[in-house]
Amino acid sequence: MNTRKLCSFWLSCLLLSLLAGCGGSDSSKSAQTGSTVPSALPPQAAPASTFGLSSDTNFYTVDTGAGLVFKIRRLDNGVSTQSAGDIASLIYNGVQYQDQSRGSQVNSGFDYLYTGVSAVTVNADVINTDYIRITVQAGNLTHYYLAKNGSPHIYMGTYFTSEPNTLNLVRYIVRVPVGALPFGPGPSDLRNTTGAIESSDIFGMANGETRSKHYSNMRLKDWSYIGGTSSSVGLWMVRDNNEGGSGGPFFRSLLNQITSTNQEITYIVNYGENQTEAYRPGILNTYTLVFTNGSAPGTLDTSWFANMGMTAYVPASARGAVAGTAIFGRDTNFGYTVGFSNATAQYWATANASDGSFNSPNMIPGTYTMKIYKNELAVDTSTVTVSAGNTYNAGAITIAGDPSSSTALWRIGDWDGSPAEFLNGDKVTTMHPSDVRMSSWVPGTFVVGTSTAAANFPAYQWKAVNGTYTIKFNLTASQIADHTLRVGITTAYAGGRPKAQMNTWVSANPAASTQPSSRTLTVGSYRGNNTMYSFAIPASAFVVGENILTLTAISGSSGTTYLSPGYSYDAVDLLQ
Repeated sequence: MNTRKLCSFWLSCLLLSLLAGCGGSDSSKSAQTGSTVPSALPPQAAPASTFGLSSDTNFYTVDTGAGLVFKIRRLDNGVSTQSAGDIASLIYNGVQYQDQSRGSQVNSGFDYLYTGVSAVTVNADVINTDYIRITVQAGNLTHYYLAKNGSPHIYMGTYFTSEPNTLNLVRYIVRVPVGALPFGPGPSDLRNTTGAIESSDIFGMANGETRSKHYSNMRLKDWSYIGGTSSSVGLWMVRDNNEGGSGGPFFRSLLNQITSTNQEITYIVNYGENQTEAYRPGILNTYTLVFTNGSAPGTLDTSWFANMGMTAYVPASARGAVAGTAIFGRDTNFGYTVGFSNATAQYWATANASDGSFNSPNMIPGTYTMKIYKNELAVDTSTVTVSAGNTYNAGAITIAGDPSSSTALWRIGDWDGSPAEFLNGDKVTTMHPSDVRMSSWVPGTFVVGTSTAAANFPAYQWKAVNGTYTIKFNLTASQIADHTLRVGITTAYAGGRPKAQMNTWVSANPAASTQPSSRTLTVGSYRGNNTMYSFAIPASAFVVGENILTLTAISGSSGTTYLSPGYSYDAVDLLQ
């Protein structure tokens, strides 16, 4: 994209913000938290049509033979919002579902993926009579649109050998006029908001509630499709195994946004916000845009992709698997996930609740780090090697690194990699910390044996909001000894970390943990790098009777309120 188009892009975002806001392998769950869905979704009859491909100077037009006719732009339209390779028209059962002023596209358009690269080529082919492939080439990125005779879907694939560097991310955004598709996740519905309260992407409402595209997030492993509905139609983006993504099974990022203009459905291949690991180029990432009568999309057959000539497609016959017979040492109060990662790909599988057995199929051959997660906390790490056509037998595994196995005088929260059990922990992914639905972040002193984590211990602590927090507990004479205090965090912002004071004893300043450089705590994600701070406290620091522990948020950086240095709690305990 040239300088003119870049300026036009940012001006259009500014205008939208003034109006309404600028816009794995285990996937059994697919709920849309906070969605508003009509109660009655009557079926619609598809107009008679014939599967086929046609073209003119400006567009390739595909009739799926199932009520869906879509157009892909062949040439740049001369404005930053309409580029070659975009979906320019999306008509289903006679209704237009594509914003006619903007395209649906990768990032901000195929001509603005790489610095200095604006050339885009678009070609189309009919394959074996019943399939159509449209190929978009833009720098080091290739994008495919596929159609299958009789399916009201657009199958897509995105492959890149180097990360697009203008925005340093890869996401496909579908833009639908909100009048045609008005219902979606409530936390990311920006209609009726009164203006931005943080940056240009978090908005307030007159009643004190907050909304943002970021609050449509779910853990990657918990959804298989996202989308929106009308009274008679559902439009869904169905993901693949996300093997070319980065961030693992618990990665959270924006999925939906509803403005006064559009319903935006975003498929994230990778995204810089809350990013904990390097991107993975060189993988074909596939996903599908699906129309229904409003019901959830069913299971998709994509085995025919093997005949579509897509770069880097790896068929099932060239893949392997990992299976384990049991996981010992589990806490049955928690679910366990087995994750696999290397520089090339990522996968995960949910362990069986009864015995911990697991199976991760369809993996690209290679050597992987295998981690067993208690909820979201890695409690065991090993290495496995996958080969084509074979299943690696991981056998029975005994967990070796669960912090909960250490005996504690007291423990607040659970060592599980999540702040969900703490005060406001059930709300932090779907609203801003300032939201009126949040309880006070300054709940008062925590008294061991009387207070509870859910009512009295804040999920987050910030230097400029609740910078000091006090815990009181009693010791008997026989308990006066050297003890280790452990403070676990799941992420931190701006170098925030806890410093401990026990009565008059004060710890040294601990080092900052390695965490994502972007906002986390205010954009619906506590997911970063789980870090445990250990403080060796001498017996002389303790007294018989009441002891007072103070945790203080420190950092060499500063900031105001919820953008001051802070962190998300995992657990706090005092070992015997």
